[in-house]
Amino acid sequence: MQTPNVPTHQASGLLMLKAAMKPVQVIAVTSGKGGVGKTSVSVNLAVSMAMSGKKVMLLDGDLGLANVDVMLGLQPKYNLADVIEGKCTLEDTLLKGPGDLLIVPASSGKRQMAELTQAQNAGLIHAFSDLHRSLDVLIVDTAAGIADSVITFSQASQEVIVVVCGDPASMTDAYALIKVLNRDHGVKRIQILANKVHNAIEAREIHENLRRVSERFLDVTLNLVGSIPHDEWLQRAVRRQKAVVDLYPNSISAEAFKTLAKKINQWGMPKGARGNLEFFVERLVSVDHRTLVSTAA
Repeated sequence: MQTPNVPTHQASGLLMLKAAMKPVQVIAVTSGKGGVGKTSVSVNLAVSMAMSGKKVMLLDGDLGLANVDVMLGLQPKYNLADVIEGKCTLEDTLLKGPGDLLIVPASSGKRQMAELTQAQNAGLIHAFSDLHRSLDVLIVDTAAGIADSVITFSQASQEVIVVVCGDPASMTDAYALIKVLNRDHGVKRIQILANKVHNAIEAREIHENLRRVSERFLDVTLNLVGSIPHDEWLQRAVRRQKAVVDLYPNSISAEAFKTLAKKINQWGMPKGARGNLEFFVERLVSVDHRTLVSTAA
């Protein structure tokens, strides 16, 4: 990331101001396979954190099969495909959700968006350099699997939550994703969220099975961040295109999402960028570069 061209004495003030900024907590929500409820988790976690008073943005990172806007009954005028094509800025795409949640929608049914190169994914990420918003948390709902976009967004986040169910296919694909993130891309810590479980024992078994095989073959720490129970009220909320925490706040799944949000709110904030493409910490802050240059002058 380049520093604005300012005289040396101004640049020193700029660096001091940048050091005092509060970084944004960035969380990637992903899964090894589709159908495990990943987007529902992303939406309800984001709404829960927004309703708790946090300034939250939800980025739909499933670039070719986006459905965050659909799950919340929203109709975007622009989306990330329009940003890449130069039709609008990232700011133009923003939607407002429950609890003043900000949403960046992606496109659905555009194959070229699902097949972006690593360089194009990086370019999309750097489009955020023109977005100046006061945020506490950015949640990225990635695609499922091990596509380039999943890896890029996961690398660019401080925390990665892998959503997994108890069925063998979900477990196998979750491990495959964890292996790629760890062995090929150096991700050392991953949060496991057990979804659609019947009780806490099932959640612990899912985590233990993944932890045991990962501990044997990989150099990664897997933490059980929480679990979301199977809940008919959640399915009703999905059919009505609403977040369950908003529509049925007293349901067991809504209570689980609120508990998850409280736990994540207790995580420590990052002290600086981890490297790679972790642009969020440097750029998504409450004071933009233009303000800094003006103040440092």
